[in-house]
Amino acid sequence: MLEFMIEVNVRLVGALRGASGKSSFKVRLRQGETIKTLVQRLCVEFGEDFKRVLVDSEQNDPRTNVLILVNGKEIGLLQKLETELDDGDAVTIIPVSHGG
Repeated sequence: MLEFMIEVNVRLVGALRGASGKSSFKVRLRQGETIKTLVQRLCVEFGEDFKRVLVDSEQNDPRTNVLILVNGKEIGLLQKLETELDDGDAVTIIPVSHGG
């Protein structure tokens, strides 16, 4: 079976940039893979410090800690973590601050 690969452009902002050491880069994925797959892959690639900033440890969900945009649209308006990525998509991940 022939697998088609896509390339997405990822932009990290704030503490995620610091934890990864990168502000923007390209990631190759299999066609049909989702935001969830991308998040898992980034956590493996950049390690525990990055994962701590990105993923809420109690809920195991990145959406409480960050805004994730695909081509300028927040994933909550799309298919959430199951949003499929296409070749050339721009994914921006922005940490949010919670005050108290």
